[in-house]
Amino acid sequence: MILLIALVVGLAAGVALSRWRGHSYQPPELRASWLAFLAFLPQLTLLYLPYFRIRVSDRVSAACLLLSLLVFLGFAWVNRGLPGMSILLIGLALNLTVMAANGGFMPISPQTAGQLVPEGALLDFQPGDRFGVKDIYFPPQDTRFEWLADRFLTPAWFSYRAAFSLGDVFIAIGAFGLLAWTGQPVKNNRGISQ
Repeated sequence: MILLIALVVGLAAGVALSRWRGHSYQPPELRASWLAFLAFLPQLTLLYLPYFRIRVSDRVSAACLLLSLLVFLGFAWVNRGLPGMSILLIGLALNLTVMAANGGFMPISPQTAGQLVPEGALLDFQPGDRFGVKDIYFPPQDTRFEWLADRFLTPAWFSYRAAFSLGDVFIAIGAFGLLAWTGQPVKNNRGISQ
């Protein structure tokens, strides 16, 4: 959710800045964009499509999720010269670190998880159980790199409650920067904006 908001606001800011400067918006020129699609495909298939999610073991899902993050890291590395991409790269590395250290899923504490579901819904959860799509239910004392876990929440007044991590914050800032600052006018070899 935080990434989607960053993308929408970043694109709006990029278009607005371009118009204010008197030129059309130029989307970022991403290299190897097929890597981003390849990285997202296992997440879409194994985590978000119920048919596959119930038929694939948690172990396979975790391995695919980590592989997906590695491919996203490769995509970000190839494009690291673009505005915001180095910040996005740091966020991906932070998420990969905490997820790899905790069995391949993003850890979430009982306190944070309790803010997302109705009271009593967590009574049957045990440490190590999957929570939601990509999270794993762990008490803070059992979580490696707990400060990188899904521990922040969208505001209570927001229509969709979600937990997110410090890595997600970096990813969102990087995505915002990528879309907001790449809309610069292209200069020809005489230094004149086109």
